[in-house]
Amino acid sequence: MTHAADLPAWAAWAVSALLLAGAGITMIGSLGLLRLGSFYQRAHAPTLGTSLGTALIAGASMLCFSLLQMRPLLHEVLILGFVTITTPVTLMLLARAAMFRDTAESPQDDTSGPHTEKPQKR
Repeated sequence: MTHAADLPAWAAWAVSALLLAGAGITMIGSLGLLRLGSFYQRAHAPTLGTSLGTALIAGASMLCFSLLQMRPLLHEVLILGFVTITTPVTLMLLARAAMFRDTAESPQDDTSGPHTEKPQKR
């Protein structure tokens, strides 16, 4: 049995808006994963969408259940902290692995590296 009927109308509208915004931003991030071309472009859209979408959905949950139980509920803060910390770290590790793979698959000449000296004009 739910107690959603006990939620004030203003809070129900706010929770609905936060949920829809969070779900929409998460969906936009997921669509970015499908539309963008390279791995490096694809990595950013879901990362940003996941972080902001999760924050909005967790905010809606905090608002709803804090009002229904008449006390602040902070369980969602743990979820937000976990997502906020792990998502960028995962992106960084995946990007570094992809860069390592790209450099390992395409060997460069010794003369074409960025640290080679260019001949000076006299």
